[in-house]
Amino acid sequence: MSLGPSQSAKEQTAVRIAMLLAAMLLAVGLLASLLHAQPVFGIALRCCGLSLLLPMILRRPSLLAWTFLAMLVGAELGADAPHIAVAAQILSEIFLRLIRAIVAPLIFGGIVTGIAGHGELKGVGRVAIKSIVFFEIITTLGMIIGLIAINISQAGVGVVLPAVAETVAPAGHTGWHNVVLNIFPENIAQAVAQNQILQVAVFALLFGAALATLPKAKSAPLLNVLQSLTDTMFRITRIVMYMAPAAAGAALAYTVGSMGLATLLPLGKLIGTYYIGLLVFVLLVLFPTLLIARIPVRKFWSAVAEPAAIGFATTTSEAALPQSMENMEAFGVPRWIVSFVIPTGYSFNLTGSSLYLSMAAIFAAQAGGIHMGWGEQVMILATLLLTSKGVAGVARGSLVVLMATAATMHIPMAAVLMILGVDTLMDMGRTGMNVIGNCMAAAVVAKREKA
Repeated sequence: MSLGPSQSAKEQTAVRIAMLLAAMLLAVGLLASLLHAQPVFGIALRCCGLSLLLPMILRRPSLLAWTFLAMLVGAELGADAPHIAVAAQILSEIFLRLIRAIVAPLIFGGIVTGIAGHGELKGVGRVAIKSIVFFEIITTLGMIIGLIAINISQAGVGVVLPAVAETVAPAGHTGWHNVVLNIFPENIAQAVAQNQILQVAVFALLFGAALATLPKAKSAPLLNVLQSLTDTMFRITRIVMYMAPAAAGAALAYTVGSMGLATLLPLGKLIGTYYIGLLVFVLLVLFPTLLIARIPVRKFWSAVAEPAAIGFATTTSEAALPQSMENMEAFGVPRWIVSFVIPTGYSFNLTGSSLYLSMAAIFAAQAGGIHMGWGEQVMILATLLLTSKGVAGVARGSLVVLMATAATMHIPMAAVLMILGVDTLMDMGRTGMNVIGNCMAAAVVAKREKA
């Protein structure tokens, strides 16, 4: 028996009231802990807030809802039981290992079967050019927004730098030729083992092109095997995703448990500026792009919400890659475009990272007492646009690029190391935005291809 209009409206009103009350209890409980009130008082308030959310999620269960609840529970566990929270990291590590085992065969099978099985060999060049152009435009806009935001907030002005010895920035890049060279695999087994997904994608393009030129009698058996392999990888993805909420909660519990909530306060202005910058990026870049490309915004959000939440909680784009590919294919983007554009975006379309890099570089200069004119800031943007490419396979690659740029511009390394204290908290936002940006790129390119 279906609910009548009045009953449905009453139920929705009750849900909104319960969510608002839960949010208020969580906020007051967090504030009580920051103000050093009785610990039991803050814990009780936060647990009451979480208990209000559980019945609503049980009524309408989804991967996104469970992930959101697990993140809140993980943050609570990290704040009140840090030793247990740090130990819980093993759940997120197991999840990431399983995901990494899926990524390479998923990309390889998707690209090869798309090119060789559907005759898309002629479209590869067009898609590649459109993708690169789109990536460059979006990342440049992200850097500009980050630059403007930090100049408005002046978050680094007045920050007292810790007394640390200057260190030499790691040599993350030695020139554009190394960035280009790293795109092409020297050993495909090594590329898979090191999870160099762009190299796997390039090899898959060559393999698919070669397979497409063979007579059908010779290519069909291998093509059937690869099609079955790809379908199996997607089925494994669905199985592994049942673990996603626990992994997301464990990752956030580890972050809060190892750092503590009090570490947010000294650099709170920088964190706030960054997340406001992300919001501006969504409103001024992402949303208009979807409208111009005539992509349905609500359906797109439904497709990217789950992988974005997983990327946000785990701070690892790899964790969201299989789910991103599956959701975008369900959204209507052809598999071969998804399998090519999204992995390529991991090196060339780091939208969240681009905004972070320009903001963090100027913040470090402000904290070091260095006044930079607009000409010098534009020079930093140009440097970051080049050096930020190809860091997807480097752990904390954005930080590596930032330190190298700081050394080039003679920015005190102490200011960069200070950001390291809250880098994980900002990495959540930039990873989630990277996932959304790559999904958007796949949708826009497919729309331009009329696919």
